[in-house]
Amino acid sequence: MPEWLVVGLWLSAGVGVLIAAIFVAGARLVPDGTPNATYSTGEGRRRVEIREYLSTVGEEFAEDHFVEGQHVAFYLPKRDVAITFDARAYFRIQRSPTYAVLVEHEMPGLHLGDRLPFETPDLSEADDEDRVDPADAAFAILGVPRGATRSEVKRAYRERVKEVHPDHGGDREEFQRVREAYTAAKNRAS
Repeated sequence: MPEWLVVGLWLSAGVGVLIAAIFVAGARLVPDGTPNATYSTGEGRRRVEIREYLSTVGEEFAEDHFVEGQHVAFYLPKRDVAITFDARAYFRIQRSPTYAVLVEHEMPGLHLGDRLPFETPDLSEADDEDRVDPADAAFAILGVPRGATRSEVKRAYRERVKEVHPDHGGDREEFQRVREAYTAAKNRAS
């Protein structure tokens, strides 16, 4: 091979490595600030609610823990309780001595105490005045009355999505709220 070709290959490889190092350093030193996609969805909000609930009741916990070879969202080491969003992990852990709790993405974190195998303080009485019924909120977001039919809910959802879809200038978080409201409302529609 000619000498100029070898030198060119070495120089291009060196420049490629330098550019990659700059990008890696930039990503670590200056994060882009966008939230992790998981945490901007229902699971992310439930994680925050569960974290707040467990802290409020004074329960020691570990997040993103492995139990019986399964990844769980929360683990209560003193009580040997695993809290997960994954149904497969839930069923695998159920066969072990660890008590498994499956949390659906729609379940508010405040209701976790109902599923735990031990007594927890009732926090709902203090918040009853400020609480909004999730079903009422879902219907309100879609702009339909509480007794709406499935077809009315679907029609309202389609109209609402056109307004808030990120591809049409809408807000991504509002779009996600409308999608979650549709899921909740269609399950409760008459």
